[in-house]
Amino acid sequence: MQTNPYACLPRIVSTKLPGMLLAAALASLGILAARHPLAQQFGLSALSLAIVFGIVVGNSVFSRFAPVAAEGVDFSKGTLLRAGIVLYGFRISFQQIAAVGWAGIIIDALIVGLTFTLAVQLGTRVFKLDRQTAMLIGAGSSICGAAAVMATEPVVRGQEHKVSVAVATVVIFGTIAMFAYPLAYPYLGLSEQAYGIFAGSTIHEVAQVVAAGNSVSNAAANTAVIEKMLRVMMLAPFLLLLSGVLKLERRSNAAAGEAANAANATAGSKITIPWFALFFIVASGIYSAGVLPAALVDALVSLDTALLAMAMAALGLRTSVGAVRQAGVRPVLLASMLFGFLTLGGYFINYAVRQLFV
Repeated sequence: MQTNPYACLPRIVSTKLPGMLLAAALASLGILAARHPLAQQFGLSALSLAIVFGIVVGNSVFSRFAPVAAEGVDFSKGTLLRAGIVLYGFRISFQQIAAVGWAGIIIDALIVGLTFTLAVQLGTRVFKLDRQTAMLIGAGSSICGAAAVMATEPVVRGQEHKVSVAVATVVIFGTIAMFAYPLAYPYLGLSEQAYGIFAGSTIHEVAQVVAAGNSVSNAAANTAVIEKMLRVMMLAPFLLLLSGVLKLERRSNAAAGEAANAANATAGSKITIPWFALFFIVASGIYSAGVLPAALVDALVSLDTALLAMAMAALGLRTSVGAVRQAGVRPVLLASMLFGFLTLGGYFINYAVRQLFV
């Protein structure tokens, strides 16, 4: 029987410390490896390498000490990721946010609406998935990956195994995008800013967007994060709209005499607001005001890099190859079709909207 060697520490520390130390070790390895000339030649950032090391460990030896480390790993890929995104605001000014402009907002709105609609239609009509699974995969692909899946679950009342399947698919294809986009960048014919908007509007997870942007340049990363945060902030109105539509459907079904749906018609749906996106704006406002000493800003940026690298390593540790087999063929096919739409369709949506604002 495994015991926790940190059990003598306060519970909140003893349960999270082992996993956080593991994530920190992999993050440090990623940061060091990114300084190697070979990594720099291929544009591999610390965040990209951290998730690679996490995936390798997660699919080899992690299962042996998962009972001790799991809680800290989950804390790193959840809470520390959100803290890292908030601190990322100290890299970006309001002037940079304004540079994204209405074009960025329109692109995000189109990506979210079209991707989710496509997910529901393809999922239920072509791949014969249940509507809950299709909606969960659609929410994760269209907005912000696993966080959107978890936030959508209480609205659609999805079972735990459906949530797991949706999270697995969006993490897998988001990770593919994280590596594919920087490799494709020289052939896309995009400026660094246009690439950042493209990446931020179409890649699944926030951390993956950061990594894909950093692999090109700091300017591309900053624009990508701004665009992605605008997309994340669409989560709350998206959930409110989805909740309203589903309630109307349940009431309609109840009026048609379906007793099982009548009970659901009056039940409230919990709406999750992405507060970290709002705090990101606050941090950006403080940075834009220039009230903090340069040394403090530099320290916050360094801390931010460490937190994001830990989050990426933890995400890699939780990316199981077995999850692909567990998901089955049809959810993976749906997620792959959405990935294709996000990359190809998203590219042309970006191009078309840019032309309107030239």
